[in-house]
Amino acid sequence: MGEETRGLVSRPVRRVASRVGGSRVEGSPGGHLRSTNPAHLDEVVAEVSLGEAGTFVAACRAAREAQSGWAEVPVPVRSRVIRRIGDLMMANKEALARLVTREIGKPYAEALGEVQEIIDTCDFFTSEGRRLYGQTVPSEMPDKQLFTFRVPVGVAAIITAGNFPVAVPSWYIVPALLCGNAVVWKPAEYSPATADAFYEIFTHGGLPDGVLNVVQAEGAIAFEGLERALEEGLVDKIGFTGSTEVGRRIGELAGRHLQTPCLELGGKNPLVVMPDARLDLAVEGALFSGFGTAGQRCTSLGTAIVHESVHDEFLRRLAEAVGEARIGDPMQDVLYGPMLSERFYERFLGWLELTRDHHSLHGSTGTGRITKENPRENFVGDPEAGLYCHPTIVDGITPEDELYRTETFGPIVGVAKFSTFDEAVELANGHGYGLSASIYTENAREALRFRERISAGMLSINNSTSGAEAHLPFGGNGKSGNGSRLSGIWVLDQFTRWQSMNWDYSGRLQKAQMDLIELPADENFRLDPEEDGV
Repeated sequence: MGEETRGLVSRPVRRVASRVGGSRVEGSPGGHLRSTNPAHLDEVVAEVSLGEAGTFVAACRAAREAQSGWAEVPVPVRSRVIRRIGDLMMANKEALARLVTREIGKPYAEALGEVQEIIDTCDFFTSEGRRLYGQTVPSEMPDKQLFTFRVPVGVAAIITAGNFPVAVPSWYIVPALLCGNAVVWKPAEYSPATADAFYEIFTHGGLPDGVLNVVQAEGAIAFEGLERALEEGLVDKIGFTGSTEVGRRIGELAGRHLQTPCLELGGKNPLVVMPDARLDLAVEGALFSGFGTAGQRCTSLGTAIVHESVHDEFLRRLAEAVGEARIGDPMQDVLYGPMLSERFYERFLGWLELTRDHHSLHGSTGTGRITKENPRENFVGDPEAGLYCHPTIVDGITPEDELYRTETFGPIVGVAKFSTFDEAVELANGHGYGLSASIYTENAREALRFRERISAGMLSINNSTSGAEAHLPFGGNGKSGNGSRLSGIWVLDQFTRWQSMNWDYSGRLQKAQMDLIELPADENFRLDPEEDGV
């Protein structure tokens, strides 16, 4: 590693390149990239040698060569590798979390939680290594047994976003490896150092060369490489976490090769506040899910849908809570830090332009980027050093607004008003996304009615729209995904194929649905009413 000096502080600069077949790829066929700290833009975190489409194809070939040998390793033995990876994650938890904070600006407390998610995922699938169950099924014929088995898909190509640069990849990679697949992973361009550290920990856990490969490349280049790899028959499963727009392209590409990808896409997640809701709890949930990670989560709150009888009080309390929240240096105790990268900062400014005359803005002492000329009360650190943005609450959202229909990946939350339960459901579903939703109510009947009618794949009652656990299915519907699920036992269906087997030991050919066994019965039998005293 090289070093770059900032004042009196010397910070390491990682030299990052793609990892294929257990080796670092030499050269930079795709050019160079410099990863900087969004909280301190003058700090270089990593110098990256980028790959090209051919790098992606080469990684898929290496994975194909390694996969069969890895699949031959007994599943309980593979699960011990997963256990060691989890142990190494625990031993390196603080170091990896600090790197996450340094590279994408996620508050350190959240980064620690993200690494813990990897540990929890490894813990779950360590046990699953002794429970990769098939089933025995009774046959309709004598001297014949029926069985089902889970078999690995083969080579999985995983493409992930960088807002959760290690937790979300682990949701794909850990179960894929446990099931006997080899993986080619394309991380986000703005978190290359974190991805490289993730790879190091995984490979030191005992993975054979080629079982896990990492391609550092720009998105368009990786897509071209994926297309070529599919044409050569090198990829059997695609996993993608990212925008709905790119997810559509991935889905179209996979469909041409008769594959079903695992798509985890964007969200416009509603939080419904009923008249009987505990407003203090609802405000706390809206604050965390709307502005945690600077609103840069797929599960971030999109629109708070509030009953007209409590709307004004909810808005007052939420604006007060947001205004009092500490924002700034992600190594301090703050609600959120900077935007993930320049790209997301620029997009956020565009989303602010979607506000209209009938909207009112709340929550901060300004809008847009926080600077000395556009200050924020309760800011921690130097606002000029990084890409920090004011939190913005937009009241007066209606179904006709573009802000209602658009995923806004940043610290901006809409507030809409409703009068009837049906109207609340329509507002919660009408944008077409279906990832996460929340309802605050003390009425069990209303909560259950909402569950029946909400389109989201995940629902919280009296909790925020954000927050996943390693053993609960994660995923969405509509614009938020194609119904596939990550985490828990449900993700096993993404990385295994069911294989059925019948074993006939009768010594003769028995033909199902043709050689039927019928036991005699008297179907015309009826009880005598007189004998029964009727």
